[in-house]
Amino acid sequence: MFGMGFTEILMIAVVAIIFLGPEKLPQFLIDIAKFFKSIKRAVNDAKVQLEQEVKITELKEEADEYKKKFKSVAEEMGTITAELEEDPLAEVEEIKSVMKEQPKREVVKFKKKIDEDKDKVDV
Repeated sequence: MFGMGFTEILMIAVVAIIFLGPEKLPQFLIDIAKFFKSIKRAVNDAKVQLEQEVKITELKEEADEYKKKFKSVAEEMGTITAELEEDPLAEVEEIKSVMKEQPKREVVKFKKKIDEDKDKVDV
């Protein structure tokens, strides 16, 4: 215990009995036990407090990660709403015009192919 052997502890007990006497020794031992108990309680309280602080730190880090994710989602939602605020009818009209032009292009390509084939066949 504390790097002391049995003989050293016995020597301390003999010196304590000599200096304190048999009347004060039991109360002194009780006071010493209370002192060690209070030290043990203080160390345990400090350990619990430290563990709570570590948990709080971890929770703060986790909250920061969620905050960053929330910001990125909010930014994405902002871009989506900005796109939705644009005139959707203009986009529909653009799609319609492309769809109208597409068949015309195909017809023109088909006619060119027919003309090329006519030239090859010589009808």
